[in-house]
Amino acid sequence: MNKTILLFFALATMFSCQKEAPTEIMVMGAMHQPEPNFNADILFNILEEVKPDLILLELDSAKFTADFKLKEVKENELEASDRYQKEYPATLLRPYEFEGRNEYRINIGSRPTDGLAINLLDSLNKANLLTPSEAEIVNKYQALLEPLLVLAAKSPENFNNPTSDSICAERQYYQYQMLRKITDVREEFATTFHTKSNGEKISYREGFRLAGDFWDLRNQTMAKNIMKVAEQHQGKRIVVLCGFMHRYYILSELNRLTANKNIVLKEYYEE
Repeated sequence: MNKTILLFFALATMFSCQKEAPTEIMVMGAMHQPEPNFNADILFNILEEVKPDLILLELDSAKFTADFKLKEVKENELEASDRYQKEYPATLLRPYEFEGRNEYRINIGSRPTDGLAINLLDSLNKANLLTPSEAEIVNKYQALLEPLLVLAAKSPENFNNPTSDSICAERQYYQYQMLRKITDVREEFATTFHTKSNGEKISYREGFRLAGDFWDLRNQTMAKNIMKVAEQHQGKRIVVLCGFMHRYYILSELNRLTANKNIVLKEYYEE
């Protein structure tokens, strides 16, 4: 076998052993409505720096045309993504939301009972009708909003990092786990009802429990949907835009789902 053939086989072996370029996923927490520190222009500039091949949006598939163009553009993420796709037509837009989330919540009765239950908790707390331990839970839950408001008023990297993720995680834990320590035992939540559109009554207690269950289901479903798209577009750079309160949960799920896969989770501001 001559040297040319040997060199050919050596090069072929070397290239075959090289690992394919990893799929990059960047989960970016956003605010849906424009603020001075975060609006469609700011997000568009970030997308221009990142140069994604694919942008995933927190939308139902019904919000897209058959060829995945946005039917309606009215929030920061949608305006920036639509503009970016028009500037860079090769960019793909795709949905990853839990399909029919609003109808689902209304049908099971978790909405509006989730908000109604929290309003009732707040009223009981202000009237000093909660026990000291119950009041402590409610006050802690309410206090956790303040640092998030401070971070949300700063530049986007301030609410897209592990510190802000941990605060979001703690607040949502208090909302869907700790507050239930009150709603599950106090009679006010078992004897106060919301009437669904079909005429069925649902207690605030049951509605709030269902809201907590759906928080888990929705975020887990969104992470699975992201993975499905990522596996269909291997080696691509994917930006996932979500409400920043969802970011910690989606990242946690993706860290688990991407184990031993050729997928890298990155921050949008990382090289």
